[in-house]
Amino acid sequence: MRVGSFVLAAQFPGQGQGEALHRAVRTAEVAEEAGLDAVWLAEHHFVPYGTCPSAITLAALLLGRTRRLRVGTAVSVLPTVHPVALGEQAALLHVTSGGRFSLGVGRGGPWVDLEVFGTGLEAYEKGFPESLDLLVRWLRDASVSASGERFSFRQVPVVPRPSEALHELPGPEVVVACTSPASVRLAAERGLPMLLGMHVGDEEKAEMISQWQRWARAAGRSGEEIRGAGHVSAGVCQIADRRTDAVETLLKAMPGWLKQGLDAHVTVDGRTRRMRDPLAYTELLCGLHPVGTPRLCADRLAATAERTGISRFALLVEGSGDLAATEENVRRLGAEVLPHLG
Repeated sequence: MRVGSFVLAAQFPGQGQGEALHRAVRTAEVAEEAGLDAVWLAEHHFVPYGTCPSAITLAALLLGRTRRLRVGTAVSVLPTVHPVALGEQAALLHVTSGGRFSLGVGRGGPWVDLEVFGTGLEAYEKGFPESLDLLVRWLRDASVSASGERFSFRQVPVVPRPSEALHELPGPEVVVACTSPASVRLAAERGLPMLLGMHVGDEEKAEMISQWQRWARAAGRSGEEIRGAGHVSAGVCQIADRRTDAVETLLKAMPGWLKQGLDAHVTVDGRTRRMRDPLAYTELLCGLHPVGTPRLCADRLAATAERTGISRFALLVEGSGDLAATEENVRRLGAEVLPHLG
């Protein structure tokens, strides 16, 4: 089982953006010290929900600050960038880090980001498959051309070519954030592992993996490839000597952050949004994920792994909003939870 932290660089009420980003960097540094496997970095634009606008840029910093830790994006929002530009950055990090980088990509939302970056609503509604396929080809082939609806260019060499640099091993893994049957099928047909969100429980995640396996088999993926898919489960982790204390910590801090963060999202076309109730959502997360004593947290992770077959976890550890408390949470995760997981 491989357990990592999920870092949003969340800006809690009363905090500055620099404070949120400093906590994000320290979370990764402490995660390596504590023996965690990875850190996964979120990306958001123009909202305090998350203050990191470029997960791949922050990943570069953290790969330079660490020596063992795997660093991944969760996720880089593909409709707002050119897939070749993102592919070049991913290849660069893969090569220079000795293969410690993972590229998580997602469709994002119908946010004003699409207007600001000039990609338009169609990139979100229709363009994700084309962008994903171009990105994957860039990370696997020696040269690439394109003749699609959104991207069209002559054949050009891939430099640096990630598979050449590390003894012909494939370039950085690509993980796809999946929230719907359509995205599950998209990932499955390409043999790409899924990142499953923290808003869904074990039963739904197990069903999504079952769907992925069916679509992957139908697409001709090998049994070895299907069995070896490294799906990632996102969740929340808060450790305390009593479960009630862990829950109280999150209920005090997370609803305020969720309210100001979610309320700040603006749609590009004025469509009606239905946002979650912050308190109810926090309570849901406390019920779904490892929140409580170290033993309870270990049991919860083991149960999720058994029910779903998932062995990789990205756990939000900054739910207290406090730097010192976050560092302690990460250290306890490494020292008091991981030993129970083997």
